Amino acid sequence: MTIQRMDNVAIVVDDLDAAVAFFTELGMELEGKAQIEGLFADHTVGLEGVRSDIAMMRTPDGHSKLELTKYHTPAASAAEPENPPPNTLGLHRVMFAVDDIDDTIARLRTHGAELLGEVAQYESIFRLCYLRGPAGIIVGLAEKIG
Repeated sequence: MTIQRMDNVAIVVDDLDAAVAFFTELGMELEGKAQIEGLFADHTVGLEGVRSDIAMMRTPDGHSKLELTKYHTPAASAAEPENPPPNTLGLHRVMFAVDDIDDTIARLRTHGAELLGEVAQYESIFRLCYLRGPAGIIVGLAEKIG
């Protein structure tokens, strides 16, 4: 038996509206919002008294999704260190292919994004960068050259 597909990646955020605005600016579409609570939520995530709001974002092609989650109870705990470097164990980054990396960076900066390094070129194939997005996550951008 094999998996059918990867359904989504969840990111816990402290400001759901700001995270939705960030990923909308990137080009994702808001599929829907919901409040999640009850025994099924407690049992699924292994916490008691879960009450959260989620926003499901999807890529324009409809193949990939991000679930943005704001926990009201129990309160989310902060990661240590607050903005971990790219070589920290665990979830590394989320990468997006974009048409115009410079325009995308400029638009995301209005939502608080900051480059970790600079835009670099890999041979004559891609221009790439990492930037810090909502809740400190690292967002990678890749623009195909030519």
